[in-house]
Amino acid sequence: MDTSLIRGIVVPILTPLDADENIDEARLRRQVDFVIAGGVSGILAFGSNGEFYMVEEDDMRRGLRIMVSQAAGRVPVYFGIGAIRTKKCVRLARMAAENGAYGISVLQPMFLKPTERELFEHFRTIAQAVPDTPMLLYNNPGRVGYSMTAGLVERLAHEVENIVGMKDTSGDITLTSEFIRRTRDVGFRVFGGKDTLLYASLCHGAVGGVCTTANIMPEMVCEIYDRYVSGDIAGALEAQFRLNPVRLSMDGASFPVATKDMANLRGLDAGAPYRPSLPTPEGPALAKMRAEMEDAGLL
Repeated sequence: MDTSLIRGIVVPILTPLDADENIDEARLRRQVDFVIAGGVSGILAFGSNGEFYMVEEDDMRRGLRIMVSQAAGRVPVYFGIGAIRTKKCVRLARMAAENGAYGISVLQPMFLKPTERELFEHFRTIAQAVPDTPMLLYNNPGRVGYSMTAGLVERLAHEVENIVGMKDTSGDITLTSEFIRRTRDVGFRVFGGKDTLLYASLCHGAVGGVCTTANIMPEMVCEIYDRYVSGDIAGALEAQFRLNPVRLSMDGASFPVATKDMANLRGLDAGAPYRPSLPTPEGPALAKMRAEMEDAGLL
């Protein structure tokens, strides 16, 4: 399976909504064009910052078709799967493959804490349902309450042909490094999942990053990657240092509201999040984001 496209900066694209919380097609198409023009190497539909947990399956299908249509082959479009039940994940994986997704990204089940055996069978079953589609694992212990182990990832990478990579959002650079070390013999492709650790992840052998801030400032995020792969290591580190204050300013607002807050501050017209989340009101959190964006020359 050719995995050469699995690299660079992949954006977990936000989901613009109209007043009735339906996907706003015109604004979604504009967002796709904006991030591609900013240099991203891929788009992840319905990742965490795409608010996957709020979206009905029919809306997911419609949104995916819009993104695939607008990307028009310029970059691959991945489809995020975050369901708990294996059968539902299989259904979503097949839907994604049938509607033009290049690959799928599968989060470990939330709420439950499955055994290693259960997780292995869960991921293998999903992958085998779409054998011609590249599948990425998505490790996000902060949201689901537990982490994938390096041993589990190593086994999946070696035993399931189309599980070809992962996104690690643990924030534990030692764990990220272990995922890379244990799977490098089979060309398993690991993305860093923390924007502030993109440079560090690349230093340990990651092929890129899945970065929230690429929704808002794709040029700044892509500069880190582009400088690193061109051999400008010092320049890549400086680019990381320029990004970090902007990214860290988002932590004063709630997840995932801050992504749309910041996009709206930059004039991208991303709209509001799905309820019960609400836009951040005027106050210290929004003021901090605005100040850091101004300092970075984004406003």
